[in-house]
Amino acid sequence: MRSSLTLIALSIAALGCGDKSDAATPGAGAGPQAVAVEVSEAFRDSVVEAITANGGIEAMQQVALRPDVDGRVVELLFREGQRVAEGTPLVRIDDAELKAQVARAAADRDLARQALERTRQLVADRAAAPADLERAEAQHRVAEASLALLEVRLARTVVRAPFSGVIGRRLVSVGDYVGTQRELLMLQTVSPVRVVFNVPERYAAALGVGQEVTFRVAALPGRDFAGRVDFVDPAVTLPARTITVKAVSGNSGGELQPGMFVEVRLATEVRANATVIPEEAVAPAAGGAFVWAVVDGRATRREVELGVRVPGFVEVRRGVEAGEIVVVGGLDRMFDGAVLNQTVVDRRPRGGREE
Repeated sequence: MRSSLTLIALSIAALGCGDKSDAATPGAGAGPQAVAVEVSEAFRDSVVEAITANGGIEAMQQVALRPDVDGRVVELLFREGQRVAEGTPLVRIDDAELKAQVARAAADRDLARQALERTRQLVADRAAAPADLERAEAQHRVAEASLALLEVRLARTVVRAPFSGVIGRRLVSVGDYVGTQRELLMLQTVSPVRVVFNVPERYAAALGVGQEVTFRVAALPGRDFAGRVDFVDPAVTLPARTITVKAVSGNSGGELQPGMFVEVRLATEVRANATVIPEEAVAPAAGGAFVWAVVDGRATRREVELGVRVPGFVEVRRGVEAGEIVVVGGLDRMFDGAVLNQTVVDRRPRGGREE
C-alpha cells in the first residue's frame, strides 16, 4: 500500500516539473515583432510654384492686306504659304492711268518752274511787281505737290509686305477690280509667336513681366515649349474676372501656328532648396496630411504641410527635413512606435525632373 502512494506522489511531482518547463519556453519574453516596410530618404530639389491655365497661340503681327488705290489686279507676285521679307512686292494694280497723270503733272511742274524763272527776271528788271513773283512761287509749289502726290499713288499700285512673315490665304485673282476696302491676302509673322491665356484675378499679385512660362500644344503631343511673359493686362476682364497674360516664345521651326490650343504653366516662384519626398509617403488626415518618419528604427507619425506637387513627388514645407527617412511602402500596417524592418528603396528622379 505504501508503495502505491509513493508512485502516485512521484507522478504528481513529475507533472509539476513538466508545467514549469512549459512556462519557461524560449521566446516567451521577447519584444514586439518588426513590421516590414519600404523606406526612402527626403531630399532637396528645386520646385516651381506655378499657375496652370489654357490658352492659344497668336501671331505677333497679322494683317489682311488691302490696296491703297482702286484698280484692277494685273499681277500676283506671291504664292500661298510663301515666306517673304519686309518690302517684298506682292500684288500689282493696273497703273496705266496713274502713269499718264504723273506725266501730265510733271509737265505742269516744268511750266510752273519756267514761269517762276521769267517772273524773277521781270522783277529784277523792275517790269513786274513783287506780288507777281509771290504768285509764281505759289503756283510752282502747287505743281510740285501735285506731282509728288501722284507719284506716291503710282508707287502704291504695288502692294508690298509691311513686315517679314508668311503668306496666308489668297483672297483675289488676276482681273479682279478692287477698292481700298477689299482684302487681298493674309500675312502673319512666324517667329516669335505669342501665347495668350487668362488667369483668375486672385493671382493678380503673383503676375509680372519676365516670368517663365512652359506650355504644351494639343496638336504636338509629347513636346514642351517655353517662353517669357511680356504683357499682363492691367484690367480685369468681366464677367469672368480674369486677367489676360501674353508670353513670347521662339518658333524658328514654324511648328507653332496661330489658333493652336495650349496648356500653360506659369512659374510665379522658384524654391531652389525645397524638401521633397515621394508622393506615396503621404497619407491623408482630417484637415491635412501626415507621413511616417523613421526615428531610431521606429515609426513616428508626423503632420506635414505640403507644397508643390509634380508627378510622383511632393514638396514638404513643414514636418520633414531633407535627409530624414520616411515610409513609402506598408503604410497600412503603421502605428506610433512600431519597430520597423526596413528595405531602402531609391525614389529620386532619374536624370533630373521636369518642373
